[in-house]
Amino acid sequence: MSEKTVLVTGACGEIGQALVQGLAKRGGYRIVTTDLLPPAEAIQPLTSEHVQGDLVYRVKQFYDYDFDIIFHLAASLSSKAEVATEEAHRINVEGTMQLLMLAAYKSAKRGRAVQFLFPSSIAAYGFSSLEEKHRAGRVKEDDYNTPHTMYGCNKLYCEKLGIYYSRYYGQRHLDPDPPVMCDFRAIRFPGLISAYTVPSGGTSDYGPEMLHHAAQGLPYACFVREDTQISFMAMPDAIKAIFMLMDAPREQLTRQVYNITAFSLTAADFRKRALAAFPSAQITFQPNPRRQGIVDSWPEDVDDSAARRDWGWQPDYDVDRFFEEYFLPEIRKRYKNVRARTNE
Repeated sequence: MSEKTVLVTGACGEIGQALVQGLAKRGGYRIVTTDLLPPAEAIQPLTSEHVQGDLVYRVKQFYDYDFDIIFHLAASLSSKAEVATEEAHRINVEGTMQLLMLAAYKSAKRGRAVQFLFPSSIAAYGFSSLEEKHRAGRVKEDDYNTPHTMYGCNKLYCEKLGIYYSRYYGQRHLDPDPPVMCDFRAIRFPGLISAYTVPSGGTSDYGPEMLHHAAQGLPYACFVREDTQISFMAMPDAIKAIFMLMDAPREQLTRQVYNITAFSLTAADFRKRALAAFPSAQITFQPNPRRQGIVDSWPEDVDDSAARRDWGWQPDYDVDRFFEEYFLPEIRKRYKNVRARTNE
């Protein structure tokens, strides 16, 4: 079996590093990575080539490559995107569109579809009030698509762009013998939590931040209310889902954008888990109006029945296994020396 050439954008991010490691473990891939940063230490030996720089200005050089799969992870995330909206649009939309055009061109030229895997987000949803959010419960993909953030708007629009470039670009589907189009597939991820990287200030990071502070004996003021609830997932399950969707036969898929979820927690649930693991933890709640508003616009949970039906999605980590087998053992190990000094 010949080696597949893949491109991973945003390779130095949390998902990017985990994905590159997963691809290397699978084997059979020539991995090309790109990011604003130089290759992270964890992935440097696993990549055949790393292109550093602004993706929007680097896409043209990728026309010299023959990619089989593009994993487009590079993005300006929710909190940052609200501060720098124009820059977020440039990165999130223009960067995605440039890569979709590349995938469409290469698919037609070689007569074989380039797969395009796109991580979308629960930020694509939006509710007019907390009452509406509570009534909605678990939401399906086509409901409440009224995002309240630039990041959510960007993600929703890029989903539509992906569908356009894989079905309708140039209206080539109307030709008697249309050329091959790219194969766009997207997952709307919940809040993702990695045990191996430090939270970077994302809007859904209040849960892991709480535990990281508790493990170090540091006080933590949570920026959302105790009753704030959204869905979460362990990073290994996110990578598993990407591979499952990538491997699924195209004719088996009934849609191109899928919800997935693992467990749903309130901020108070995270505090309870933190206190159980670290009884001396000092955790208070000081909601930030802007960030609280963002999280309030996201669903409490999502309906992932389409993913379960079409490609057999099922998470490995429920809430108990996530904490006891994945997250807590790693952060205890990470901060072992810090806790020892604190107890001296």
